[in-house]
Amino acid sequence: MVIAWIVLVAGFVLLVKGADFFVDGAAAFAQKLKVPGFIIGMTVVAMGTSAPECAVSITASLRGSNGMAISNVIGSNVFNLLVVCGVCSLFMPLAIEKKTLKREFPFSLFAAVLLLALGAVGMTVGHVDGAVMLGIFVVFLFWMVMSARKAMRAGEEEPESEEIRELSGLRCVIYMAGGVAAIVVGGQLVVNSAETIALGFGMSETLVGLTICSIGTSLPELVTSVVASRKNQAGMALGNVIGSNIFNILLVGGLASAISPIAVTTNNLIDLIFLIAISVYIMLLVWKKQELRRGGGVSMLAIYAFYMVYICVRDTGILF
Repeated sequence: MVIAWIVLVAGFVLLVKGADFFVDGAAAFAQKLKVPGFIIGMTVVAMGTSAPECAVSITASLRGSNGMAISNVIGSNVFNLLVVCGVCSLFMPLAIEKKTLKREFPFSLFAAVLLLALGAVGMTVGHVDGAVMLGIFVVFLFWMVMSARKAMRAGEEEPESEEIRELSGLRCVIYMAGGVAAIVVGGQLVVNSAETIALGFGMSETLVGLTICSIGTSLPELVTSVVASRKNQAGMALGNVIGSNIFNILLVGGLASAISPIAVTTNNLIDLIFLIAISVYIMLLVWKKQELRRGGGVSMLAIYAFYMVYICVRDTGILF
């Protein structure tokens, strides 16, 4: 069991560092091709932040660990919304643009409702469902890029993008290849060790996905956002979390189910309803003043704590 925990931590380290290297290499390569920085930020960087969740969910799906595959996506989104944003708001109010509230936030709700609807029909998310989600993801990405280009032509402020490292062509290839390799291996290690831990403690795949895997794959977002908050640079944190959640459902969930159909349980549907409910709650919190304040953040962390207690008790079979 001790070895399984060590392997789990090693897997998470490979996932995080692999995603970092892949993003650095791909962004530098795109820059060499004269791709605008904001497009790199909205595509390469955004996908890179979802790479850990993608690796874990796809690996779990391929191994037939369906409960872990879908629960990792749901759990990561819940953690991003309640914990990442909640902790950051303790340092300073998190601002969110009105256009994000009117565009990306409702779309993130749509993505969660879509997954709920697809899962409720036949209690499975199959190949066709995955293809539908991937298709919607492509349309969403195209829409975002076109909207950003339109805003720039209108003379509005250029969307922020992460600073891009300058790398030689060879180093770009090495970074991308090494990053992908680390992500693949890390995903295998996380899923294998998580299954071992689950069996050792008598935990279900759903609980492991909602807790160990989802928290582990979301730690990069938490650390990055907290550091930014302490430096008074977390004004876009909530908007970034919303975008990440859209990627997780449509890209990660779409790829996993397109590769191997994912069985959906009643508990998965309950967790999706919870995700939708907290999304609406947070939207109501920030709608009027367009910012998330400390009081709201504390309430979100309390909700997450109660949710953790609930899913742990649920897994014991006491509730159902």
